[in-house]
Amino acid sequence: MKMKNRKAIAARSAVALSLAVTHFAHGQEAPAAPASAAPAKDDASAPVQQVVMTGSRIARRDTETSGPMLTLTKDDLKFAAPTSLGDIMQSLPNTGVSLNSNGTQGTSYGVSSINLRYLGSAEGSGNRTLVLVDGHRWVNAAGGRGFRDFPDLNTIPLGIIDSVEVLKDGASAIYGADAIAGVVNIHTKRKLEGFEANMRLGTSSRNDDENYNGFLNWGKRFDKGSVFLSGSMNDSRPILSADRDLTKVALSPLTAPGTSPQGLYVLPGLSNNAYFGTPAGFASNAANAVTRNMGVTSIGASYTADNSFHTAALPGDYYNQQTQGLYATGPSKTAGLFGRLTYEITPDLTAHVEATYTTRQSSQLFSPYLLDIRGSNGYSISRDQAYNPFGTANGVPAANALGFSGSTFRIQRVPVEVGNREVLQDVKMSRLLLGLEGTVSLWGDWNWDATLSYSKNKASFDQKNGINFDNLYRAMTSPATCSAASGCVPIDLFGTITPAMADYIRSYSHDINGTSQTDFSLNATRSLMQLQGGALGIATGYEYRRETAYDSPDPFASQASTVLPLVSGAAQSTTSAAARNPTAGSYYLNEAYAELSAPLLANLPWVQKLELDAAVRYSRYSTVGGKATTKLGILYRPFNSLLLRGTYSQGFRAPSILELYQGVKQTNFPAVDPCNGGGAGLPGCAGIPTSYNQSLYNSGIPHGVTSGNADLKPESADTYSVGFTYAPEQLKGFSMTVDQFKIKIKDAIASQTATQILNACAQTGTFCNLVQRANTGEIVQLTQALVNLSRIEVQGVDVTLRYLFPVAGAKIDAALDLAYLQHYKSYVPQPDGSIAVDERAGKSDQPRSTFPHLKAQASLRYIGSSITAGWKARYIGATADVPNNAVNGGNVAGTLYHDLQLSYNFSDGKTSIGMGIDNVFDKQPPASAANNPINFDMYTYDVRGRYFYTRVNTRF
Repeated sequence: MKMKNRKAIAARSAVALSLAVTHFAHGQEAPAAPASAAPAKDDASAPVQQVVMTGSRIARRDTETSGPMLTLTKDDLKFAAPTSLGDIMQSLPNTGVSLNSNGTQGTSYGVSSINLRYLGSAEGSGNRTLVLVDGHRWVNAAGGRGFRDFPDLNTIPLGIIDSVEVLKDGASAIYGADAIAGVVNIHTKRKLEGFEANMRLGTSSRNDDENYNGFLNWGKRFDKGSVFLSGSMNDSRPILSADRDLTKVALSPLTAPGTSPQGLYVLPGLSNNAYFGTPAGFASNAANAVTRNMGVTSIGASYTADNSFHTAALPGDYYNQQTQGLYATGPSKTAGLFGRLTYEITPDLTAHVEATYTTRQSSQLFSPYLLDIRGSNGYSISRDQAYNPFGTANGVPAANALGFSGSTFRIQRVPVEVGNREVLQDVKMSRLLLGLEGTVSLWGDWNWDATLSYSKNKASFDQKNGINFDNLYRAMTSPATCSAASGCVPIDLFGTITPAMADYIRSYSHDINGTSQTDFSLNATRSLMQLQGGALGIATGYEYRRETAYDSPDPFASQASTVLPLVSGAAQSTTSAAARNPTAGSYYLNEAYAELSAPLLANLPWVQKLELDAAVRYSRYSTVGGKATTKLGILYRPFNSLLLRGTYSQGFRAPSILELYQGVKQTNFPAVDPCNGGGAGLPGCAGIPTSYNQSLYNSGIPHGVTSGNADLKPESADTYSVGFTYAPEQLKGFSMTVDQFKIKIKDAIASQTATQILNACAQTGTFCNLVQRANTGEIVQLTQALVNLSRIEVQGVDVTLRYLFPVAGAKIDAALDLAYLQHYKSYVPQPDGSIAVDERAGKSDQPRSTFPHLKAQASLRYIGSSITAGWKARYIGATADVPNNAVNGGNVAGTLYHDLQLSYNFSDGKTSIGMGIDNVFDKQPPASAANNPINFDMYTYDVRGRYFYTRVNTRF
């Protein structure tokens, strides 16, 4: 698009809002007047204070910008008393599903993300939201099953945060890639003198999810500089899924006996066997598999062996795997150290150095690995295996002894003796930053800054109590074969698994992964000339950045087995740890930008202020080449009470290292299979038997693989926003902001969810090549690969109302913030060349993907000299679940949470104590069929229930 056309679009779109800084979680002290308030009259005798707001690099005298922005002040943060930055950021109505809670049924593995406008490229991902700290990029996350391509908010110490600005607008031309959905800029503390201490303690009404967090800061200002030191810690305890009614049992009904510690056995040859006296069909196929009788510890000898088994049937053989100690919310410990030294070298040159070091230990707990031993995978039990109850070792004559093999042979068992699986992360992040800033006279007076930073994130990922398939295979063989293998211990799959047996088949794996970032930036800004409305400002700069990442999975767990037989010519995995190929990659880029802010007119009839902003940035990546992006904004205040503004911006995001180079990785996909029970005539379910029950295979969670795609192209975006702010002079303290936005992402880098792939295959027959099934209907492998989708379009409206007014020597602060999601459409190319449109707005029919049309947050606060009291409510609108399901009939109800806070400020003005109750009415998340077996979307709702906390802040 030519520049003049872009300007025309911007001009036509130029209606916008003025409340650049809005509050909906309000601070202990009376907050500063919002940007929508009438600007103060110029005072020639007063010093001019310039500020730099997120979304612009040009210093200005006011906080009005052409893009919609929200600010959380230090008082907002103190009053909310969060345990981490993610806590408060993820509650914003403009935030979509974001990684949090560290629960067993999620994929966060202790990472916390921010996903503005729901535009993360995968569930909970934040890779289209740019996270800055004091205007500089933060390193990408590590510590999951591999590295991430977005920052982990848990690596930003809570004690250093002074305020947070959220620009809800594209800003690639200002800050570079990844700013398609918006920008989060964390401002750190800078003016502390002496000590500042904070401590918070909390627990749920069920005496779990205990939390201890706090920080200790010290600052000192001296003649030519200052020092700031901070130490932070956070310790959050778990919530067991068994301790919440919603999560203790999978709500999707079980239609056939599931796997239990008693085992589920299909044993060819035992059916209608005269020697053992078994009836016809006994243990001959999955429909009449047998299980051990309850309480049996030793199976009968010789021909009585079958007396210890019966045909499995519901309800008598029901077993709930959810009771095995799974975490609904997992434990996490974080700690952080931060230091800054600032020194004035000359009156025109100041230097500063910053160092950050953070650690995190988090874990997840899974039920024991479900043993699923199949003859079709080459497993067998010899007739003389030490613990075969139907073999010679149990006194059965050789002529009657049975060995088991072949395609129908199958043993399923929950090996509780091996123990619950535990996954642990140990993450260490370090960052060093050197900076210079000053002024220089070069064709005018310039303010400039130069910054060089190096950051690295490294992590270990340990998995305990898995299964060593090689050893399991050996333990099932004949005595002669087992004894020939060093350390082999025969296993009793039909009776008691002893500690020695459990030790032999138990596996442990150790992965390491990490990321690093080197970033150099040089920025300069000055006033070029005086226009009628003020000074024409310019900012320009250069940035070099290099990103690297690696993922080194456990060598044994990821290698192909040389012990197990090949299956369809392919090698099998050695352990139950999800195998994946190593990943390593890097890229670098050079960028240059220029920005203009032109206050064209001011203080004229019907033109109190008219300003035009423009920016252009050129980015050249070592992986995908170069791209220029532009941004245009207009701000118009016809009279004091009304401000209109609008922006048009282009976005650009190159594929990340993860998206380009991620090795093939095995995983499990929570998904609802429409072919369950045969698919009721759906075209893509042809041939699937009606006896197919998804829940009988891997607890109903299909196996699959994901991978990167080295052929990905960069994605680009066009963002439009238009809105207004109205602050009537007749109602002082009141303001109303309305914003409409539309974002179009072309060549969007994304993958279809497992549910989308299964639905497309079942209903239209497309993408069935990505779904491999066994004759039983079981999904053997589902392939999820990254591609450049046709496009993504998201559209919505934001509304903010605020009223701040005095009453009886105090103040009342009321606010309402609404986010309405009109559309979220993915345009997906089909194999036949057509384009399928998937509208997500208003739906929650996929795991961990809730897209309500309406989200809102409201607050009412009383701010007195000694007492501050407040109420806050958060609303998540109703959504459509899997149609006609047995859990909720197909509809997820709207949810409203209420919080109360009370604090007391001591007369010295330095100490305050507070207490609060979150979720006062103990509202549990709405039940969801799409999120079986945890039964709710853990990235949207809070399962902890009513929560009490107390906090203390002091300065000395």
